[in-house]
Amino acid sequence: MTPEIIKQLIEIRLPGADIKVESEDGTHFRAFIVSELFSGKSMLQQHRMVYEALGSKMGKDIHALSLKTLTPQQYKNAN
Repeated sequence: MTPEIIKQLIEIRLPGADIKVESEDGTHFRAFIVSELFSGKSMLQQHRMVYEALGSKMGKDIHALSLKTLTPQQYKNAN
Protein backbone atom coordinates (compact mmCIF):
# COMPACT_ATOMS: atom_id res chain seq x y z
CA MET A 1 0.00 0.00 0.00
CA THR A 2 1.26 3.46 -0.86
CA PRO A 3 0.19 6.94 0.23
CA GLU A 4 -0.85 7.64 -3.35
CA ILE A 5 -3.26 4.68 -3.45
CA ILE A 6 -4.78 5.69 -0.11
CA LYS A 7 -5.22 9.24 -1.40
CA GLN A 8 -6.96 7.95 -4.54
CA LEU A 9 -9.33 5.75 -2.51
CA ILE A 10 -10.28 8.68 -0.28
CA GLU A 11 -10.73 11.01 -3.28
CA ILE A 12 -13.34 8.64 -4.74
CA ARG A 13 -15.57 9.00 -1.65
CA LEU A 14 -14.66 12.61 -0.86
CA PRO A 15 -14.44 14.35 -4.25
CA GLY A 16 -12.90 17.80 -4.12
CA ALA A 17 -11.13 17.13 -0.82
CA ASP A 18 -7.60 18.39 -0.22
CA ILE A 19 -5.75 15.24 0.89
CA LYS A 20 -2.20 14.65 2.04
CA VAL A 21 -1.10 11.11 3.02
CA GLU A 22 2.34 10.20 4.40
CA SER A 23 4.07 7.01 5.51
CA GLU A 24 7.56 5.99 6.46
CA ASP A 25 7.06 2.23 6.39
CA GLY A 26 4.14 1.46 4.05
CA THR A 27 1.87 0.14 6.83
CA HIS A 28 1.53 3.11 9.22
CA PHE A 29 0.01 6.20 7.61
CA ARG A 30 -0.89 9.79 8.46
CA ALA A 31 -3.64 11.54 6.51
CA PHE A 32 -4.60 15.22 6.57
CA ILE A 33 -7.93 15.86 4.85
CA VAL A 34 -9.87 19.07 4.29
CA SER A 35 -13.35 18.54 2.84
CA GLU A 36 -16.58 20.49 2.62
CA LEU A 37 -18.34 17.12 3.08
CA PHE A 38 -17.20 17.19 6.73
CA SER A 39 -19.33 20.27 7.44
CA GLY A 40 -21.89 19.67 10.17
CA LYS A 41 -20.33 16.33 11.13
CA SER A 42 -18.54 15.40 14.34
CA MET A 43 -14.90 14.34 14.22
CA LEU A 44 -16.02 10.73 14.75
CA GLN A 45 -18.40 10.96 11.79
CA GLN A 46 -15.66 12.51 9.66
CA HIS A 47 -13.24 9.71 10.52
CA ARG A 48 -15.90 7.09 9.76
CA MET A 49 -16.32 8.63 6.31
CA VAL A 50 -12.61 8.14 5.67
CA TYR A 51 -12.62 4.58 7.03
CA GLU A 52 -15.60 3.76 4.78
CA ALA A 53 -13.63 5.06 1.80
CA LEU A 54 -10.80 2.66 2.63
CA GLY A 55 -13.10 -0.30 3.29
CA SER A 56 -11.39 -3.67 3.68
CA LYS A 57 -7.93 -2.11 3.27
CA MET A 58 -8.11 -1.04 6.93
CA GLY A 59 -6.55 -3.65 9.19
CA LYS A 60 -5.10 -5.54 6.23
CA ASP A 61 -3.04 -3.38 3.89
CA ILE A 62 -3.24 -0.41 6.26
CA HIS A 63 -2.10 -1.40 9.74
CA ALA A 64 -2.57 2.04 11.30
CA LEU A 65 -3.96 5.35 10.13
CA SER A 66 -3.70 8.64 12.00
CA LEU A 67 -6.30 11.14 10.77
CA LYS A 68 -6.60 14.91 10.93
CA THR A 69 -9.87 16.02 9.33
CA LEU A 70 -11.09 19.58 8.91
CA THR A 71 -13.76 21.52 7.08
CA PRO A 72 -12.46 24.32 4.83
CA GLN A 73 -13.66 26.86 7.43
CA GLN A 74 -11.82 25.06 10.24
CA TYR A 75 -8.68 24.99 8.09
CA LYS A 76 -9.03 28.70 7.33
CA ASN A 77 -9.50 29.53 11.02
CA ALA A 78 -6.47 27.43 12.01
CA ASN A 79 -4.23 29.23 9.54
